[in-house]
Amino acid sequence: MRLESQVSSPTVKRRRLSAALRQLRVECGLTAAEAAKQLDWDPSKITRMERDEWKRPAPHDIRGLLDLYGVTDERRREALLTLARESRQRGWWADYQDVFRSSLPDFEAGASMIRSYEALLIPGLLQTAEYTAAVLRGGQVLGEAVIERRVQARLARQQIISREDPPELVIVIDEAALHRMTGGAGVMRAQLEHVIDMATRPNITVQVLPLSVGSHPAMTGGAFLILDFPSPDDPSLVYMETATDDLWLETPEELRRYTLIFSQVQGLALSPDESVHHMAALVDRLER
Repeated sequence: MRLESQVSSPTVKRRRLSAALRQLRVECGLTAAEAAKQLDWDPSKITRMERDEWKRPAPHDIRGLLDLYGVTDERRREALLTLARESRQRGWWADYQDVFRSSLPDFEAGASMIRSYEALLIPGLLQTAEYTAAVLRGGQVLGEAVIERRVQARLARQQIISREDPPELVIVIDEAALHRMTGGAGVMRAQLEHVIDMATRPNITVQVLPLSVGSHPAMTGGAFLILDFPSPDDPSLVYMETATDDLWLETPEELRRYTLIFSQVQGLALSPDESVHHMAALVDRLER
């Protein structure tokens, strides 16, 4: 497993460290319970580490594992210890832990490509502040201070679009989301104009899935994201959000399934140029 990377996301680095430690343990023929016993650790500690169920990897724990697994190559040891140190850093999104339920923003920050299918809303990475506030007011009873805080967090999350090395965004939006007057005609018109503007960027592709398509492969599962990362050592992830929880999928079969669904809805959607023209026509209609 290669360990060198320019990835800046502490979450992605911790995930890679977890995978590397599991690989080392398997290579030396130990079970997680056997390794924990030799280090006089709780039997579940190594399992949690390898499942990425930890927050701040301790370098002294990593050294103990490397000694146990017989890793003597100094470059390899230092690469793993660097991963441990860097994965302890706070991502920007840590300032919004009261808002974000999961590490999605940090995974987005480390992604090289984000594929998004959205059925009911404009995707979060393309939302205007006014649209986000309207969504929040419609979804639940929240004070204006809480709404403002969540809007700020959403806008901060969008900064990856404008950074020096932005990820590629490929977005399919169900046409139903474009017709829902979230926040009223004025807010919706400005939101559509913003999506059209974003679609002109070289790293952003937006396609509209027209209502005329009828039933389609993504109808039963709802909205989802597929995140791909620059290194083959960081497997892709599927993310879905529910009203009460966040779901992460990463098995090869799950990834194949959602990649296929995305490819199918993308094939049914209007082309990028047709999608821009379609949204522009909706803007004209709202202006009238």
